[in-house]
Amino acid sequence: MRARKLVVAALVWEGTRILMSRRRADQAMPNLWEFPGGKVEPGEAPVAALAREVREELGCEIEVGGIHEAVFHAYPEFDLVMLVYAATIVGGAPHAVDVAEVAWIEADQIPLLDLLPADYPLALALARSAPPAGR
Repeated sequence: MRARKLVVAALVWEGTRILMSRRRADQAMPNLWEFPGGKVEPGEAPVAALAREVREELGCEIEVGGIHEAVFHAYPEFDLVMLVYAATIVGGAPHAVDVAEVAWIEADQIPLLDLLPADYPLALALARSAPPAGR
């Protein structure tokens, strides 16, 4: 049986821009951009995991809302299930704590980034539904 990993990600909007983070060079799939988040630890609720991951990696507090999308992606080594939650920053400002970089990216520009493979379908859907940058 293939390994299955449950991860969570935050979809945080600021106007027409979305909060993105870039993985460190020493991580698996180095230097790729992703929606902020990470692994759900055994026994941890997904909502709690997302708040913890954002606090650890971006140094800010979020309020986690409802699930925006559930993503499945088959990587060569494992199957990924990613729960993407709408989230709002409620404390602090996001900055690179345990990631290489943090940026607010126009939604229609996200598919142009070097993204984790699992994040492309969501990025494309967000870009299609977003107004063009600068409007």
